[in-house]
Amino acid sequence: MTDKDQMTQTAQTAQAPHIADEDRLRADLYNYLGLMLSGPPDDMLLAQTAGLSGDDTEMGRAIGTLAKLAKVSKPKAVTSEYNKLFIGLGRGELLPYASYYLTGFLNEKPLALLRQDMTRLGLERADTVFEPEDNIASLMEMMGAMIVGRFGPPAAIEVQRAFFNKHIGPWAAHFFGDLEGAKNSVFYTPFGTVGRLFMLIEAEAFRMSGT
Repeated sequence: MTDKDQMTQTAQTAQAPHIADEDRLRADLYNYLGLMLSGPPDDMLLAQTAGLSGDDTEMGRAIGTLAKLAKVSKPKAVTSEYNKLFIGLGRGELLPYASYYLTGFLNEKPLALLRQDMTRLGLERADTVFEPEDNIASLMEMMGAMIVGRFGPPAAIEVQRAFFNKHIGPWAAHFFGDLEGAKNSVFYTPFGTVGRLFMLIEAEAFRMSGT
């Protein structure tokens, strides 16, 4: 490495924003939830899930159950479950969109408001994604990106709180609860528990940060 390379690397390191370990863990969980909801998990993601471990808290037990299921589940079976839950013939058992949960219809005002905030925050839908932006997977990924500053500076806690309270908090815990109890959920039952508990934890943390 040349002196110039070292100087460049040092400058980049100096410019990199400091992200607290707790916030990195939050972002990682948001990203994981988004990845698991954006499509059925492949062998690698199932293996990573199987390697998770939890403690004796309610969240820890849900993570432990999810890991045990991942160890014995085949991608083909989980793909079939995913399709029944979210795709199906015409539609899946669940419709994971903010507009649907908040208004009973797709592509309604919640989507328009989200698009306005995405533009303001510099968030864009990927060219390879064709679903409406208010689907749960995209919203999880947006929160993860905002926390660590994937598309710009990390979002201040006030910005995170406003985005969560407006676009995620009013419905996401309800969705994950529905996923826990869906008739086609097996692998996704403890996954739904993890998501529901995380949404409740985040809602309470944002409430406390605003007082």
